[in-house]
Amino acid sequence: MRDIVLLPGFMCDEDLWTDMVPGLGALGRLHYGNVYEDDTLEGMARRVLAAAPPHFVLVGFSMGGFVARVLALMAPERVSGIAFVASSARGYTDEEIERRKAGFRPGDRPPRDAAAPTTAMALHPDRETDPVLVERLRAMQRRLGRAVRARQAGLVRPDGYADLARIACPALVVACRQDRLRTLAEVERMAHCLPRACFAVIEDCGHMAPLERPHELTALLASWIADTDEPAPTAGT
Repeated sequence: MRDIVLLPGFMCDEDLWTDMVPGLGALGRLHYGNVYEDDTLEGMARRVLAAAPPHFVLVGFSMGGFVARVLALMAPERVSGIAFVASSARGYTDEEIERRKAGFRPGDRPPRDAAAPTTAMALHPDRETDPVLVERLRAMQRRLGRAVRARQAGLVRPDGYADLARIACPALVVACRQDRLRTLAEVERMAHCLPRACFAVIEDCGHMAPLERPHELTALLASWIADTDEPAPTAGT
């Protein structure tokens, strides 16, 4: 039975995957990567590797995709396939880094004035005030706390598109049509840079695909994993 290592996004814990667990569990043993105790992508990748099985499929959502890229380059012999969901290889600008350090959540937009409430930009525009989804996001943030936020917000994320060419295993890149945190172009660029990538778009979905469209995302992962399990064609066939 295959092993699947799940890497969450910024200030997301295991609840990110809750709605996908039944479907993903049918594909293999699930492992939740620890991206909470380190303040560098390399440190996170090493910690995940230390706890991971010898060989595994890697699924990185958003920030987890940045960690997944570093990990796959660090130990390519252990990664049998890698999926990037609503992620990117674009480096953060100085302004973005400072804004994250100031405490804005992914999912918040800066208020236009002191009285204006922040809104869940991570969600589809039609769901940004959905009380259930917003509370799930906030609950994960509360559980993880300020120390984790500080470590994750301070991550240095250099541009990594050139590094993608060195990831030789099968890859899946998933974009979300109404994602307001990752442009379609920067996600699709990952697929163009990876040597063995498939690209898919989830419609009617904001950034938080595992919460907004868990069944569609699970189906994409299941189909891709099934394809990667097929033996390569031999000469003459």
